[in-house]
Amino acid sequence: MSQTLTPPSPAAPAAAGAPARRGRTPRRRGWIAAFFLLPALILLGALVVYPIVWSAIRSLFGPDGFTDFVGLSNYTGVFTDHQTLVALKNNAIWVVVAPVVATGLGLIFAVLTERIRWGTAFKLVVFMPMAISMLAAGIIFRLVYDQDPGKGVANAVVTGVHDTFFKASAYPGAHPRVAGAGSGTLAGPVGGPYTSKPVSPGGGPAALALVGVQPTTLTDATQAASPSACPQGSLCGTVWLDFQPGGGTPGKIDRGEKALADIRVEAVRGGRVVATATAAKDGTFALPASRIGASPVQLRLPATNFTSQYAGVNWLGPTLVTWSIIGAYVWMWTGFAMVLIAAGLAGIPRELLEAARVDGAREWQVFRRITVPLLAPVLGVVLVTLVINVLKIFDLVYVIAPGASEQDANVLALQLYLSSFGGGNDQGTGSALAVLLLALVAPVMFLNIKRFRKEKSR
Repeated sequence: MSQTLTPPSPAAPAAAGAPARRGRTPRRRGWIAAFFLLPALILLGALVVYPIVWSAIRSLFGPDGFTDFVGLSNYTGVFTDHQTLVALKNNAIWVVVAPVVATGLGLIFAVLTERIRWGTAFKLVVFMPMAISMLAAGIIFRLVYDQDPGKGVANAVVTGVHDTFFKASAYPGAHPRVAGAGSGTLAGPVGGPYTSKPVSPGGGPAALALVGVQPTTLTDATQAASPSACPQGSLCGTVWLDFQPGGGTPGKIDRGEKALADIRVEAVRGGRVVATATAAKDGTFALPASRIGASPVQLRLPATNFTSQYAGVNWLGPTLVTWSIIGAYVWMWTGFAMVLIAAGLAGIPRELLEAARVDGAREWQVFRRITVPLLAPVLGVVLVTLVINVLKIFDLVYVIAPGASEQDANVLALQLYLSSFGGGNDQGTGSALAVLLLALVAPVMFLNIKRFRKEKSR
């Protein structure tokens, strides 16, 4: 018997009352995504898009508001104003120096911390400044760069090193008491006063009186004394502070007048130093007869006795203020660069490094030819991020730079603030500066976004 093949019966219909399942259309999914993105888009529009549009429109009007249309005059003024040109120059210095130094130090620290025992602790210490706000860091470095070595750490170190190799003068600012009153008195400018007339050996003690010495330098000084008798053929005398509260006889040692110990005295003949001596604790000195001979000489107190104390470096002066602030920025952001580079370094296959060492490559060659090329994407991200950051730098410059050198440290963000709110009261120029700053930041930002997309597509 032949069998007849019957086609399979269709699927049974869905149970009564059960809704049919239908997939979401792309259009419906788009509406759902837009619904969840709407709050973020509203916030982004209010905080980013609206200020950009408003600033672009406001830059076309003068300081009196939207009733004073000036067109592109604000942009013309920006590129002809001296303060803005200084700010552009300083921004260029910031962009070239700060990101490169911070990235370079971050790379060095990231590589070296892999080789030391306490690498994690070191990374923590270097990264710690990132936890400090720009305002707090500015206050810290304003104190670090203080001109007074008693307050500023930088100048305390500099003056300490300087005074180690160059001995400070004993009595800065001292000068002669009397000029031309006799053969033993001093005449001439500070830094090398001579006796007013030549002095002959055996002619009696020379009285070398000085004034202008700070009382704080003489707290341990003793009473000045006149030599009892000069050795045969020698030349002697006293160097002292010729000042007595309530009066005294000029050119003579009065009771209570202090000796100036350790002052160097030189005997000069024909422009050549023939003998030297150092004042004793009571201010007396003696030049040996064997050195000076019998001919008259002039006594001189050399300039090293009176030079002012070394005051350190004027870190916040017009010359160094920008570089000093860049130093503070590098201190803060080196930790950021180090952490990102260290993360990239951890992803480098160790087999490549070991293979290079086995092939005889030195550590510098491994670092230059393998480590740095493999870290190039990370270094690019760090460098571009820091460039965007320094283009907008404001806080450190505003806090650290004193009023006297604020214009020398000026940057675009600070000039924007000064033009709009800091006394300029010209929001048209300020808005033009804001648009200019956006135009400078946007290409670097787009470059960073393009790099991120390229890395994501790999």
